[in-house]
Parts: sequence; C-alpha cells; structure tokens
Amino acid sequence: MITFSDFYNNKVQLSFQDHPFSKDPKHVLVICRHRGKWLLTKHKERGLEFPGGKVEPGEIANDAAVREVMEETGGVVTKLHYIGQYFVDGKKDYVIKNLYFAEVNELKEQPTYYETDGPVLLLEIPENVRFNSSYSFIMKDRIIEHGIGYITKNF
Repeated sequence: MITFSDFYNNKVQLSFQDHPFSKDPKHVLVICRHRGKWLLTKHKERGLEFPGGKVEPGEIANDAAVREVMEETGGVVTKLHYIGQYFVDGKKDYVIKNLYFAEVNELKEQPTYYETDGPVLLLEIPENVRFNSSYSFIMKDRIIEHGIGYITKNF
C-alpha cells in the first residue's frame, strides 16, 4: 500500500492488489499507450490528462474504462489490464477508482469527444508535470507516477 497526499491535500491510498477497497468502484482512470506513445486527452477545463470517469448504471468498471477511452480519445482498446485501485479520502466524501493500463491500436475520429478536445499523443510525460499548468490536477497526483512505474516494470 502506498499512501500520500494528492494535489488538494487529500489522503490517497494506492494498491496494486486485486480490488482492495471495493469490488464495485464507481470511477476509472486509464493510462493508455498507442504505438509507443502515451495517449491522453485534453479536458476542456482541467487540461491534459489520461482518460477516465464514472462507471454508468448497469456498467462494470472494465467496460467503463474501454468506453471512456473511446469517448475521450477515439482510442480502440485492444488490451485492458487492471493494475490497481486507489482510495481518495476527500474533505466531504471519498472516491474509489480502478486504475488500468490500456493498449490502443487505433484512433477513430469521433463526432464528439464530450468534455474533451480529443486525443493527445506524447512520447513521454514531462518530469515537471506537477508544476505544468497545461496538465490536469489528475496528472499531478502520484497515482500517475506510480502507475507508469508499474506499467514500465510489468508490461
């Protein structure tokens, strides 16, 4: 278990074990690769981030992860790997998210990318991402750092 404070100073617990906080999480975050590059999306308000969002009613988290990648980037997920789960103890409530690694083989242009401006491909995530205003608060949390470390080591 890895524990730290997030961008908003909330306590975060990250585990690479099998669903340590909930078997039925309501949120997903998907770290994506497409042809040797990191696949992000540009959220219209928050900035650059990996795709993710809420699990819709009647949907399971794995399906939400694939849907969010398609909706926000047009990415067709060929392999989806559950890599962990994290718990954010917020000021008013808590959030539990499944963390995934998705291998994307194709980007399909979408009529809408919903709350985002579509796909963004990067060779690497900048080391100064925590201090770069182009990136979402989601990218500034150590979840991404630890997630990419796990992916690099295991895939």
